Amino acid sequence: MPDAAVPALPDLPDLRPWLRAGDTVTWGQAHAEPLTLTRALVAQRQAFGRLHAVIGIPSAGTLLPEHGDVFRVSSYCGTGANRALARAGLLDILPGPYSQFAGLLRQGAFKVDAVLVQVAPADAQGRHSLGLANDFLLAAIDTARVVIAEVNPAVPWTFGARTLGAEDIDAHFPAQFEPITAVPGQPSATDAQIAGRVAALISDGATLQVGLGGTAEATLALLTDRRDLGFHSGIAGDSLVTLAEAGALTNARKPIDTGISIAALLVGSARLSAFAQRNPALQLRGCDYTHGADVLRRIDRLVALNSAIEVDLSGQVNAEVAAGQYVGAVGGAPDFLRAAGLSRGGLPIIALPSTAGPRSRIVAQLSGPVTTPRCDAGLFVTEHGVADLRGLSLKARRARMIDLAAPEHREALDRSAP
Repeated sequence: MPDAAVPALPDLPDLRPWLRAGDTVTWGQAHAEPLTLTRALVAQRQAFGRLHAVIGIPSAGTLLPEHGDVFRVSSYCGTGANRALARAGLLDILPGPYSQFAGLLRQGAFKVDAVLVQVAPADAQGRHSLGLANDFLLAAIDTARVVIAEVNPAVPWTFGARTLGAEDIDAHFPAQFEPITAVPGQPSATDAQIAGRVAALISDGATLQVGLGGTAEATLALLTDRRDLGFHSGIAGDSLVTLAEAGALTNARKPIDTGISIAALLVGSARLSAFAQRNPALQLRGCDYTHGADVLRRIDRLVALNSAIEVDLSGQVNAEVAAGQYVGAVGGAPDFLRAAGLSRGGLPIIALPSTAGPRSRIVAQLSGPVTTPRCDAGLFVTEHGVADLRGLSLKARRARMIDLAAPEHREALDRSAP
C-alpha cells in the first residue's frame, strides 16, 4: 500500500521494470527533484525490499523516517528534512568537499545504479536540457545502469555542459507536478546588518560566490549599484535576477566564461526560471567545474561568501554539527574559501550572527568538526564588525574574533585558555 505521506495517485509511473532490489538510486536535489518519479519510488518501495538513496538538499521532504523500512540514505548534508532522518539514525553523511563528488562517482568510489532526473521538453533536435541542475547529475548519468527522466514543461531550458538525447535516457514519463519553487524570505534585522557590512567590502568587477541563507540573499540585494559584477557559484537564486536587471551583473571582467554567470543548481521562484529560460548569459555546469580548483584559480577578485554554525578564536570553522546533530555540510565552502584566498584581490568571507539564542557562535573551542581549517581563514563578519585574519598571529586573531562576539560573551571568551 502507498505510504500515507505520498499522494495515492494510481497513475504514478511504474518503476519496477527499471529498478532492482539493492539498487543505489540518486536524483536531482533541491528544486531539481523529479517529484513524479521520487513519489512513485517511495510509494512502490516495498516492491524492492532494500534500496540505497544518495540525496542532496531536500526541498520536498520526500524521504521521511518511516521510509527507513526500505531505504538506507546517504547525503552530503543534514539540512531540511534530512535532519529528521539524522535524528532517526537513518542518515549516513558523506563528508567530502563538493568539488570531489563528480570525480568520486566517475572513479567508482561509490556506485549509483539508477538516476532520476527532471528535464525540459525536447527541442527540435530531440535534446533535453537538465533544466535546474547539472551539479553531480552528469557524473551519475555517465556511470549509472539506468537513467529515468521526468519531462516537465514548466522546467526552463537552460544552457549547460551538455544536453540529453534518447541515447542517454532509458525511460521517460510526463511530470504530474509543477517544479518546486520558493520565494526568498525577508532577511532578519541581524541578517540585514551583517549584509551591510559584507556589501561594503565588495567593489566593482568582483566575481561572486554565495552560499545558502538570508545573509547571502540580503548582501546581493545591496549590490545593485555596483558595475561589472561576475557570478560563479554552486547555487544561484532570485538575487541573480535582481543584479542582472539592475545592470550590476555583466560578467564582463571575468577572465573565463566572460559575459556568462555560472552555477551548478538553480534554487528560487518562477521569476528565476523565467530568467533562465533559453538565456545564454546563465549556464549550468557540473560541480567538478563550478567548484574545481583548476577553474577557480583562474578567477581574479573572487569573493566567496559563506556561513557557519560556529567559529573559534583562531579562525577554525564548523559548518556541520550543532548541539551534537548533523545539520549542515562540508559542501563547497572550503573549495571556494581557499580559492578566494588565493585569488588576486579575492575575499574569503564567513558571515554569521554572533549568537544562536543564548549561545555565542564565536567560541573558544568548536563543538563539532573543523570544516574549514584556520590556515584558510579569511574575513569573518558578524553584526558587531569585520575581522580580517589573514596574516595575523594566533594572539592577534584571538583579539579580533572576541571583538566580533556579542558583548555579553566577550568576557568569558577573554578568560578562556589561549
